[in-house]
Amino acid sequence: MNESLISPFNLTHPTAIQTSLFALGSFARFDPSGRFVGVGRYDGVATIWDLETKASIRWLDGHVKAVTSLDWSRHSRYVLTSSKDWNVIVWDLSSVCDPPQRHATIRFDSPVSSASFHPRNSQIVLTLLNTGEVWLVDLRKEHRSRVELYEPDNEEDPNPNEQSSRRYAITAARFDPSGRYIFAGTSGGYILVFNTRTKTMIARHRIAGGCGSIKGLDFAKNGRRLVTNSSDRTLRQFILPTYPTSISSENGGQDSNFVDQELDPSHRFNDPINKTAWHAVSYSPDGEWLAGGAADPANHKIYIWDISNDGQFASTLDGGREPLAHLHVMLFKTCCPVSTQLAWNILIWHSPNPERWGAFAGGFEEVDENVEYEEREDEFDIEDEAEILRRKKEAEQDDVDIDTIEGAGGGAGVTGGGGGGDDGPGVGLINGVVSKHNGVSMNGTSVNGSVEGVGDEDARWADEDADDDDVRWRMKITMDEDDNM
Repeated sequence: MNESLISPFNLTHPTAIQTSLFALGSFARFDPSGRFVGVGRYDGVATIWDLETKASIRWLDGHVKAVTSLDWSRHSRYVLTSSKDWNVIVWDLSSVCDPPQRHATIRFDSPVSSASFHPRNSQIVLTLLNTGEVWLVDLRKEHRSRVELYEPDNEEDPNPNEQSSRRYAITAARFDPSGRYIFAGTSGGYILVFNTRTKTMIARHRIAGGCGSIKGLDFAKNGRRLVTNSSDRTLRQFILPTYPTSISSENGGQDSNFVDQELDPSHRFNDPINKTAWHAVSYSPDGEWLAGGAADPANHKIYIWDISNDGQFASTLDGGREPLAHLHVMLFKTCCPVSTQLAWNILIWHSPNPERWGAFAGGFEEVDENVEYEEREDEFDIEDEAEILRRKKEAEQDDVDIDTIEGAGGGAGVTGGGGGGDDGPGVGLINGVVSKHNGVSMNGTSVNGSVEGVGDEDARWADEDADDDDVRWRMKITMDEDDNM
């Protein structure tokens, strides 16, 4: 209904399937550059696909049971896979051998539901086990540790029981875009917030009206908005509060002084007719669109809502009769989802740009109708080369400001990134390259429109003993001639 109100020549959400990959995958995730897709499979193998060649280029064979999650480091050098075989493996894609070298292996005492890298340092790993336990693993030499994150005991409970120290199992956990906090959703509908550095719980939120078990979480790139997927078949968006600086506790001990606050969703998204549940939910890179993958047993449906237009429903993407199993949206580029069918096909969606060849002016400016064009007298005259050389030399004499990069909406930043506004893009200089982003610096300086200074203890902690995930690394491409996937 709302689709007709949007200009067909200015669509930013996907509308059609660009390509289909028979990857035998149960889920797929874009890398930060948007060129590669990592695919997890039921047979314990993960593969890396190149979207330019539509071919599988790396084979990560290390698990003996189904791969449950896959994550990329910020510059795509390292890949993190978790599995039902109780293992989490960090792969180094810069390895010249095939399959790539294992960079690290982390073993737990139960199947692993999901694992993810810290946004600033791939040596810090967050894992969620099938038993409802969350572990923060630090692989750095000076900070090596494995700490469980849990809700502290309720000392005021007059009737303590066996579950007083952990009332509900944790069902979803992930870092926020800055890496300062870890958000965990529970089977009882609570959202727990932990400080990554101190490993202490700093906030507990009850969702207004109740929501059932929380199945998934996702953040807009500015870190201010959070969307939850719950068992009551409703997606809820929240505007997160500002959290106070946590009190540092020795040995990662819990502190009882945490914020206990009810969160009221700013928007609710559901299917009021079919009452469809949701497999996955994801924001677009600019945060203006929200995509939800429907758990429809008879159709492959992706619902799109326009967040910039007060959350109105925008479109439904139809991927055929094969049900949807997973959904992920590209991180830093255009809104380009990748969805997975139960038949193991990977669908890449895009927004095709319609060509309008009806009428063009002489300067190749698109016009609405044919107009009579009058040529200027000197339009196609050949300029004197001496005059061109003189103007070029004059331009070389002008002073150039190499210390400041101006960004729309976020001020300026040098070697570390400028801060974006609340939802506006920022600009940063990373290794001599200008990087535009939505409030989040690739090298970690601005989140929620604020710039992390030298005094930010949480940022300094995450940057200590930095990993080798540099933008200048290169991947060795390997393809089998008889690879028919």
